[in-house]
Amino acid sequence: MLLEANRINVNIGPVQVLRNLTINIEKGETISLVGRNGAGKTSTIKSIIGLYQVKSGKIIFDGQEITTVPPHVRATELGIGYSPEDSRVFPDLTVEENIKLGIWLSRRIKDEKEIEEIIFSIFTEIKKLWKRRGLYCSGGEKKMVSIARALALKPKLLLLDEAFEGLAPIVVDRFIKAVNQIKEMGIAILVAESNVNNAARVGERLYAIDRGEIIYEGEPQKIFQDQTLLNIIRGY
Repeated sequence: MLLEANRINVNIGPVQVLRNLTINIEKGETISLVGRNGAGKTSTIKSIIGLYQVKSGKIIFDGQEITTVPPHVRATELGIGYSPEDSRVFPDLTVEENIKLGIWLSRRIKDEKEIEEIIFSIFTEIKKLWKRRGLYCSGGEKKMVSIARALALKPKLLLLDEAFEGLAPIVVDRFIKAVNQIKEMGIAILVAESNVNNAARVGERLYAIDRGEIIYEGEPQKIFQDQTLLNIIRGY
């Protein structure tokens, strides 16, 4: 098992945002975490990367408990890549600088050229953006840069928070192709997604979350057989 989040509880101020949440991810597995806005998807991702403090429960990554390990160590040393919902591309840095920033902070990555080849093989479009400042990238391009930056750290697990949100259907298809290419590299992926149809297209297994609790775990296609569950996920 690569990741085990065991019965974790997380509070933001007085509000409990995760309740006894358990998620497991095998090495090389792609998992979808689906739920309406505010259901707890981002809170789950931020707890795994360490941006939210876990009140109780444990997070174990690659055999090591990381519940209290700082986020920068999880990212640069342990092999957890993170692409946030809002991309967080630095506007005054070039695309190249945005992507290589993590490499410069990591002691694990030695060969920048190897990383460039990996990124260009998955996101060929990034070549023409390489010297462009982040300020002048479109929303879809920023998401691409954000994923590439996380991938540059050669992660064992890649966390993608709403990677397809706000994208045209043809661009979503392009990103799903990229996710499949990353999976073929043996990297495990956790995709947090509001659109249940997109979530079912990428995940080998699917978790559904509502009010900070897991309400479904299983095969993605089986979720469409439960209309009540679909209504909860879609916020009806």
